[in-house]
Amino acid sequence: MTTLTIHGAAGQMGRRLVALATEDERFEVAAAIEYAGHDAMGTDAGLLAGCGDIGIPLADRLDRHTDVIIDFSTPGATRLAMEAGLEYQCGMVVGTTGLQAQDHAAIDEAAKRIAILQAPNMSLGINLLFELAAQAATRLGEDYDIEIVESHHRYKKDAPSGTALGIAEAICRATGKSLDEHVVHGRHGDDVPRQRGQIGMHALRLGDLAGRHTTSFATPGEELQLTHIATTRDVFARGALTASAWMAGRPSGRYRMADVLGL
Repeated sequence: MTTLTIHGAAGQMGRRLVALATEDERFEVAAAIEYAGHDAMGTDAGLLAGCGDIGIPLADRLDRHTDVIIDFSTPGATRLAMEAGLEYQCGMVVGTTGLQAQDHAAIDEAAKRIAILQAPNMSLGINLLFELAAQAATRLGEDYDIEIVESHHRYKKDAPSGTALGIAEAICRATGKSLDEHVVHGRHGDDVPRQRGQIGMHALRLGDLAGRHTTSFATPGEELQLTHIATTRDVFARGALTASAWMAGRPSGRYRMADVLGL
């Protein structure tokens, strides 16, 4: 059985992770962490998740080893989770979005000592989409325009989504392009025709959408669309749990969801 620490356990994703892990015989929720001063500190994590008392109160720090820490929090809190992971030699699955270059550098450094899987989206389907988008861009070539449109609920803070950037990164890696040089975020003005080789990026915020990502490849006469639609946030939690089961006992290093899928 894989023992889990849920970091960010009182958040929307954290509560679903607690509930789904409690139902899954592969896992034991051994710790539930939130920031110091959280209103629910000390409350049983199972009660917060709506799955009944599991005997694990919400705490503000980890004080023991668990097989894997699942982190869905904020970039600053992720750094604290890595410190705990290093101290207690826990594997980590990081699903926090909005990470910056310095955060990825910190993950790279920590991964020299512990196993860390970080992904902008934990859905198995979206991670397959990364591979499909990269293949499409490579095989179709420069004659095909590429546009990425992501849609999320009205409360999402970061834009574009980490998933949309993940699609663009996969395409750039496959085609030798650069995010900074080739990705164009929206268009505005009187003279902004598409330039050859650009990757367009657009963000929509609508109602309560869990997530929709469409990558279009078009040339005069045809268009290919690759679309992933998440109808519930549980798909991200289930993907994180699948990754955690795979990560338990792995040697130190930085891993991707592609590794879990065998891509």
